[in-house]
Amino acid sequence: MQDAAGRLVPIANIKPEHLLEDEMVRRLHDQAEMVRYALATFKANAFAEVRALLDILAQQYGSTRGGAKGNVQFRSFDGTLSVQLAVGEHISFGPELQIAKQHVDECLRRWTEGANHNLRAIVNDAFEVDKEGKVNADRILSLRRLEIQDETWKLAMDAISGAVRTTRSKEYIRLYVREAPEKDPALVPLDIARV
Repeated sequence: MQDAAGRLVPIANIKPEHLLEDEMVRRLHDQAEMVRYALATFKANAFAEVRALLDILAQQYGSTRGGAKGNVQFRSFDGTLSVQLAVGEHISFGPELQIAKQHVDECLRRWTEGANHNLRAIVNDAFEVDKEGKVNADRILSLRRLEIQDETWKLAMDAISGAVRTTRSKEYIRLYVREAPEKDPALVPLDIARV
């Protein structure tokens, strides 16, 4: 058998437990490949069926199916099962974000003059970068929800809005089950870690 370094080793020289381990790993990989194929087939079929129904509905009402922007949910007649087509957008920020940061820094300097430096750290945290050098979009965008009556702050929020770039969209199919009318729907886990 070939080892990890690419050398050929006689089977008689391989420990029985290593042979068992090799066999188990290969067997699980074969099974996983079948599951992956089944999931890929299910995903393709689910998207095709959802789009076909959307096309039928659009045709029935004299319209055409729109783009990939909207989310849509379908329910069984009894309301216990649902299928959701969800569209997630991944965003990044353009160079306007640096202008926004300068305006926010100016506001913080004025507002925290003589105050505790911890206040500045809280807002600066929104602009911190992760290991890959990316900012957390949710933290940045959450600043826009603050109603602050300050012209420099408003300029900063406008700069953040101008900095937002949608880099890609990804569609997801999610299935939900509601076990009883009084219960909330629960996501059907198709992720191996959640099953």
